[in-house]
Amino acid sequence: MEKDRIYIFDTTLRDGEQAPGYSMNLDEKIRMALQLEALGVDILEAGFAIASPGDFASVQAISKELKQTVVASLSRALEKDIDAAWESVKYAKRPRIHTFLATSDLHLQYKLKMSREDALAKAKAMVAYARNLNDDVEFSLEDATRTDLDYMCRVVEAVIQAGANVVNLPDTVGYSTPDDMTRMVSAVMNRVPNIDKAIIAVHCHNDLGLAVANTLAGLKAGARQAECTMCGIGERAGNAALEELVMGIRTRSDEYPYSHNIKTEEIIRSSRLLTQITGVKPNPSKAIVGANAFAHESGIHQHGMMANSLTYEIMTPESVGVMNTSLVLGKHSGQHAFEKRIADLGYTLGKEEAIALFAEFKNLADRKKTITDRDIIALVENASQSTPIIWELDSFVVNSGNMMTSTACVTLRKGEKKFQEVACGTGPVYASLRAVEKIIRHPFSLEDYSLQAVTEHRDALGEVFVKISDGRGIYRGRGVSTDIIEASILSCLAAVNRMLDEKVAPSSGSLKPTSPTNFENDMLSTHSDKKKERSDA
Repeated sequence: MEKDRIYIFDTTLRDGEQAPGYSMNLDEKIRMALQLEALGVDILEAGFAIASPGDFASVQAISKELKQTVVASLSRALEKDIDAAWESVKYAKRPRIHTFLATSDLHLQYKLKMSREDALAKAKAMVAYARNLNDDVEFSLEDATRTDLDYMCRVVEAVIQAGANVVNLPDTVGYSTPDDMTRMVSAVMNRVPNIDKAIIAVHCHNDLGLAVANTLAGLKAGARQAECTMCGIGERAGNAALEELVMGIRTRSDEYPYSHNIKTEEIIRSSRLLTQITGVKPNPSKAIVGANAFAHESGIHQHGMMANSLTYEIMTPESVGVMNTSLVLGKHSGQHAFEKRIADLGYTLGKEEAIALFAEFKNLADRKKTITDRDIIALVENASQSTPIIWELDSFVVNSGNMMTSTACVTLRKGEKKFQEVACGTGPVYASLRAVEKIIRHPFSLEDYSLQAVTEHRDALGEVFVKISDGRGIYRGRGVSTDIIEASILSCLAAVNRMLDEKVAPSSGSLKPTSPTNFENDMLSTHSDKKKERSDA
């Protein structure tokens, strides 16, 4: 182990996915895992295998897909959990079992109802049990930052002796300050006699907004594994944000002289994929990955930037994967120039994918005078959605105004056949999605709807994310168009196709009829009215 090498442990797919609104299906988890491997994370916690058959299957599938990254599964300090974790990761090139037990008196008394000595014996026994299955075992002292220091040192020594390669000291409830983390990690590093046999890790939550600061304090005190998530997602206020952590180390190498394996140029792409999969965008002011992170509106700032970018930028946009170029493509551009631009943006497409995407690009070019990199990125990411094709949009006509009830006539294709329905609603989006529901004859309600412009100006692409539910699951969809009604229908169809692919055999054609009034009490009219302000996106 290199003295100043930091190991990045990413738990986006486990702790991050537990946050409301961030759940992912199997295909989405695999796509995210592959991107995190491209980003360069050292360890990827793929899930909590015992939690559900779906979690087990996703951890196992990711274990088989990744080629270099250590794949870990979380488990409680129970034999059945550890067995499930091992069965899920054993196919990985580099598997890890990650087991945990609470050690604070608060958790021992009220949650586990165990004495300190019983918990110590349990931790030793379960680490030894896991080590008999696999050579790479991590043990976490849940609620470490509220654990008595003397007792903590005893537990750390015992689990290292039992075979733990990594011992994690999590700030489970985000209670600590950087000074607290320094004292805790320093005590363990100085008082545990066999500390040289294991790596100390820190896992900080962001309840007080100190997760990254606490993680950096832990690293400075001697920890060498940092546990984090992409964009800081996670339970409650989330976790330490991977991108903030590694860019903090890179930018302030005078304070944090550590090396790591992260390819920082992949940060923006990783963040965009997370947004594409979950439909949740980072706050515009979010450090590193927010839309405004490299934007300068103040006249003083702009003047300084023109003179020397270092006046107001402590890192370059390119260092995190923000393309600063603005090659303009239009309707006269050829396929070769289009494919070269996609390659310059860091995307790799097959021949058929490139041809299909070029056709979409030409359609967009007919609507917009100029097309920017952000437009192309939106097209590529929209096309890369792993959505089954059951229903496709053929055409739509909408009549709407402030003195009339909106009416939508929507035509969808299913195979070679076309189906058409008309529906009314309080807004054009409302009416359009009701027409879709009437055509597919499968009831669903709209759980969430968001609209954002991808680019600037009046001919901007509109990007719509929806979440729908049929009472048995929640399904996400994304649509992009210069027309927000079309983007709304496309996003709805992406979600509908996922819903029907999981719940109804696509070839059966025997969907139960439903009343066209299923949307009457859902959130659709509220959301569509809020979003009705057109960017002529």
